[in-house]
Amino acid sequence: MTPALRTLLCSMPKAELHMHIEGSLEPELIFALAQRNGVALPYASVEALRAAYAFTDLQSFLDIYYAGASVLLHEQDFYDMAWAYFLRARADNVVHAELFFDPQTHTERGVPMATVIQGLKRACDAAQAELGISAGLILCFLRHLSEDAAFQTLDDALPYRQHFIGVGLDSSERGHPPEKFARVFARCRELGLHVVAHAGEEGPPEYIWNALDVLKVERIDHGVRCLEDPALVQRLAQDRMPLTVCPLSNVKLCVYAQMAQHRLPELLAAGLCATVNSDDPAYFGGYMNDNFIATFEALPQLGAQDAYRLAANSFDASFAPAGDKARWRAALDACFAPSAA
Repeated sequence: MTPALRTLLCSMPKAELHMHIEGSLEPELIFALAQRNGVALPYASVEALRAAYAFTDLQSFLDIYYAGASVLLHEQDFYDMAWAYFLRARADNVVHAELFFDPQTHTERGVPMATVIQGLKRACDAAQAELGISAGLILCFLRHLSEDAAFQTLDDALPYRQHFIGVGLDSSERGHPPEKFARVFARCRELGLHVVAHAGEEGPPEYIWNALDVLKVERIDHGVRCLEDPALVQRLAQDRMPLTVCPLSNVKLCVYAQMAQHRLPELLAAGLCATVNSDDPAYFGGYMNDNFIATFEALPQLGAQDAYRLAANSFDASFAPAGDKARWRAALDACFAPSAA
């Protein structure tokens, strides 16, 4: 990678659309919150916890992910976690972030819904006021739990409806197809919430079809396995359906053995609205710029034109107002103007 391309990747404005805020908990903050809240951890040190981040699949990651979330008990904990992410996002020139959060991970431990949402929303407001980052919250249902549990979570969250912009579907994909949540997603659409879903990471292309046709989602989170189904690729391209791709995550969770095998170039070549995101950055080896740099270093066929397109796609695929998107696109154009001249 040339120094000029690296500079472009780092300095260009970008939106992050696939980031689990609980997945931004760095080991140092986990230990700090554990000490503050008197929570015992099954790891002796920050180093021992970080050493455990050797995952064989999605479930092996989730086991540690849920253990890390156990330190989140009070509104200030959720604020501190999100604020730490926003500081890193600013350093990576992220101008807009749509953050996933998993309330069931916390309410099942007795943490009130209000504690979760209000802490996160306060951090989003501070990010806008102090860092110039616009942010929205997307409430995710845990797909390994029942649809009835998702309905209960939705009911519990509705008093705070003004604080989140949409709903998503995450956690263990295999064995939990999108159609399991058809009724609750229909209800969310009736409420005017944006709807997205994880599909086609470990699950088959069929899960992507069903997320589109049954859940009627507006974005597919991950979606890399769409390439196994040419008809699906054609559908995604024709509808300009965004894919929130997470390269470092895909390698860390063994979707690809190494970054050089990642199929992001094929997604772009097929005309898909692919974006780059960090997923669970504390666990998967990096935030936004880390993902861009690792991907472009391993895939030399990607160049400045692809970087521009990925950033532009991230704005197009966001749920931000049209005026904000236009402003960010203008800033992106300005960032690329010297290299284009």
